[in-house]
Amino acid sequence: MKFALDEQRRDFAASIDAALGAANLPDAIRAWADGDVASGRKVWEQLAELGVTALAVPEKFDGIGAEPVDLVVALERLGRWCVPGPVAESIAVAPILLADDERSAQLASGELIVSVAQPPETPRAVDAEAAGLVLLATDDGVSEATVGECVRSVDPSRRLYDVTATGDAWQADTQRAYEFGALATAAQLIGAAEALLSDAVEYAKQRTQFGRVIGSYQAIKHKLADVHIVIELARPLVYGAALTLEPRDVSAAKAAASEAGLLAARASLQTHGAIGFTQEHDLSLTLLRVQALRSAWGTPEGHRRRVLEAL
Repeated sequence: MKFALDEQRRDFAASIDAALGAANLPDAIRAWADGDVASGRKVWEQLAELGVTALAVPEKFDGIGAEPVDLVVALERLGRWCVPGPVAESIAVAPILLADDERSAQLASGELIVSVAQPPETPRAVDAEAAGLVLLATDDGVSEATVGECVRSVDPSRRLYDVTATGDAWQADTQRAYEFGALATAAQLIGAAEALLSDAVEYAKQRTQFGRVIGSYQAIKHKLADVHIVIELARPLVYGAALTLEPRDVSAAKAAASEAGLLAARASLQTHGAIGFTQEHDLSLTLLRVQALRSAWGTPEGHRRRVLEAL
């Protein structure tokens, strides 16, 4: 039996990479952090053209109604390029929470970006100021929300907002929405970890010390090999969770992806040295994004606890 993505999904991932690779994401991320979302919105327009924003939207609202595996394929690439905005919330969670709301058509077309708060694991809405709609999901249902105080994240390009429910609530599968949020975040972490590893490997091939490229030293080789292994062990858990959507599997995926992201961040920073601490270096953008995503849609500790409780 062969466990691998088919050609169509590999081509889909390649098309996303091609578009985002040409989009100058580092400048868009920095502008987004400064409150200028114009270039970031253009990136979202490109995602809409590729069908990414329509993946989880039902076909009756002009969406694709794709399988969760397709969602993971896309979100992994978005994590690889560190796309700014409420990525998991708008692309993976909002289609479930909107249910039969006709605004789902705007979500599919990319006209509408949605941010979501779902306490207790996701108590605040990320990038709510850039969203056209903010939702608050609780055990009592889903309602539109007004934005309150802004709380700075460890990642300057991710602003977190307190929200308050307004208007009548409607019913939606909030538990399924949470699983999709955690799964989408895990996929982004795998992509980010992959980016950090790739950058570290390239840097290790160029940086010289004591007359040798640092990539020739066994300590560097082993460190980066360990990162490769942990990513390749975490990735199947993410895709496996997309097939089952069982809470235990989703939590195992999120915990493993979080640890892969952390190890990749540490190894990449150690390989680059002090340059990795500077905000001018693009490495810092992914390092901070990994730190923010590790606690988004449930902390690693919380997800490990859920796995243990399910055993």
